[in-house]
Amino acid sequence: MDIFDLTGKVAVVTGGNGGLGLGMALGLARAGASIAVAARNEDKARPALAAIEAAGARALFVGTDVADRQSCLSMAERIADAFGRIDILVANAGLAGVGHPEDMAEEEWRRVLDVNLSGSFFSTQAVHPHMVAAGGGKIILLGSMTSIFGHGGAAHYAASKGGVVQLAKSLAISWARHNIQVNAVLPGWFATDIVAEAKAASPEFDAAIVARTPARRWGEPRDLEGVAVFLSSPASDFVTGIAIPVDGGYAIK
Repeated sequence: MDIFDLTGKVAVVTGGNGGLGLGMALGLARAGASIAVAARNEDKARPALAAIEAAGARALFVGTDVADRQSCLSMAERIADAFGRIDILVANAGLAGVGHPEDMAEEEWRRVLDVNLSGSFFSTQAVHPHMVAAGGGKIILLGSMTSIFGHGGAAHYAASKGGVVQLAKSLAISWARHNIQVNAVLPGWFATDIVAEAKAASPEFDAAIVARTPARRWGEPRDLEGVAVFLSSPASDFVTGIAIPVDGGYAIK
């Protein structure tokens, strides 16, 4: 048996219509899983679905607002009806944000926490009964480097991502009895649309990230394929409640 084979499995990737989410979705697709992309922007999802299908997988888009619990519940039901099961969740959907904490409006605080932390929780709640019915499952939550380090210019984002790691640990404990493994991935600095403008505008910022990263480069979405497959496959059946940095060594320097 290939312990990394995902043939016959169904994976839900929230925010899987671009960036890191699509990178992980493609890795799961190449390992044999069918992919449901749960996101808000259907137009943006069309090329993502085409890329997933080109990788040899079945693909489905389900319009979802992860900050809305009922939307997450409906999403899981639609995917289970379409594919017959849910085995894997990658709770990737998230928002970035900047601002000094002393000036931050309540609405901005709630906007980021609602998507990044509550959205992760609602997504896991929604897939839980379907994983129980399937005899087990794999859940990957998306943290960040701010799960480890503070960020004076983005306290709401850092708080949400720190919470994601504790959520992963807590769910891992609670749902081990259902054979559900829950882990977190902590991406480092990746060349995605979110940071492209800052990267292009400031050669100093670009150089500082590369200088601190032992791998001497920015991450690319493809760099998350391997860890996504590992944490979604039988290879990680005795791995739960951990947070894995995927950062080219940024966090150790």
